[in-house]
Amino acid sequence: MSDLHAATDDMVLDERVRGFPPGHPQLPLAAVGAQGWKPYDGRMALPLISLDRQAFAGNVDLMMAYVKSHGAEIAPHAKTPMSTALAAALLAAGAWGTTVADIRQAAVMLKAGQRRLILANEIGGAAAARRLAALLGHYPDAELHVFVDSTPLVAALRSAWQERADLPPLGLLVEFGAGRAGLRSTDAAAAVLDAILAVETPAFRLTGIAAYEGAAATANAEETMLRIDALMAMTSDFLPKIRARIGKERPLLLTSGGSVFFDVVVARLSAAVAADPACRLVLRSGAIFFHDHGIYERGLAGLDARGGLRIGDKTVSAAAGFRPALRVWAEVLSRPEPQLAISGMGMRDVAMDQGLPRPLALYRNGAYLGNFESAEVFRLNDQHAFITLADDSDVAVGDVIEFGISHPCTCLDRHAILYGLDPDHSVTAAYLTSFG
Repeated sequence: MSDLHAATDDMVLDERVRGFPPGHPQLPLAAVGAQGWKPYDGRMALPLISLDRQAFAGNVDLMMAYVKSHGAEIAPHAKTPMSTALAAALLAAGAWGTTVADIRQAAVMLKAGQRRLILANEIGGAAAARRLAALLGHYPDAELHVFVDSTPLVAALRSAWQERADLPPLGLLVEFGAGRAGLRSTDAAAAVLDAILAVETPAFRLTGIAAYEGAAATANAEETMLRIDALMAMTSDFLPKIRARIGKERPLLLTSGGSVFFDVVVARLSAAVAADPACRLVLRSGAIFFHDHGIYERGLAGLDARGGLRIGDKTVSAAAGFRPALRVWAEVLSRPEPQLAISGMGMRDVAMDQGLPRPLALYRNGAYLGNFESAEVFRLNDQHAFITLADDSDVAVGDVIEFGISHPCTCLDRHAILYGLDPDHSVTAAYLTSFG
């Protein structure tokens, strides 16, 4: 993929942003990568979050190769980093478009110059439809496709589009679902389809079918696959039903695919898309580009158990191919007991909904001391991590711990800046996030 460039925003950073060295003169965002900082050299304020740029680039290359080898497209979900710079990098690497989760996220991406979006969620009712219309009135060249799973939402959107003549075309994606939003039967979907087709205009029309398989997952792997298979079957079976109503020529999207079961989506939906030359399969995986040391590590082990990544005539290991790109860095604040260290990182800094952070490496006085995976985080509170140590550990107050994280989506949203690191762990870029 092409090199990642830091955001060119003229935002100026100072000590109000995590990681920025105390007492350092304020800097434009684009200048951060030229300072030679390292998260463990004592200059940067900790805790902070970083992106391994080499690992990220490798993940992008692998995922794009996989998608293209199956004749599919991808609109990476921007909710994971909410970074316009990283979303733009994915587009430059070959992404078809960008996925967002709500109207505000759509506004962020549109303002950054992106014009092809999937809004992978229902937006609400009449007031939300008017808000979406108010936004798109400023972007007449936008291409936006929105999920719908009810006739009231169709009516609300249609009313908002009827009120204005300055809006770009709006694409409607009939959503099937299991475990979250989405229609639960083809009969229910047929009613929504009827509602759309009854009021279609060139600026307000059906553009495809959507689903999200990740919400169908349960703690039981066998049950999970049965639920996903049923959802994918219902989704793909609806495509010819739509074709019978609208004809063969209209371009349509068939979109699904998070970061754990995207291989199942490709396997289950590819035949339906191959039988429909005017239909495009679009995955929406986003966290896969960042990977982690928790939920997605486990998810990719499961993908390998299903047969691995098929790319052309080769099968490769997803667990070996994708690399965790995110780290959180924090100092040891206290050694109150022989087998206990307390570091300055807590629930305000790192995700814990899908597993606790994992100690990876230890640094002292700006130097790497070695692997630290024998330690274990067993509890977090607001600003502290409680770490169990081996009996012979010589961890000292002031040492810096490099942590792996679990679930990028609920970790990155705690940080305004993501520091991009090169292989020697030097900060060479800074990416502004826009979580609001």
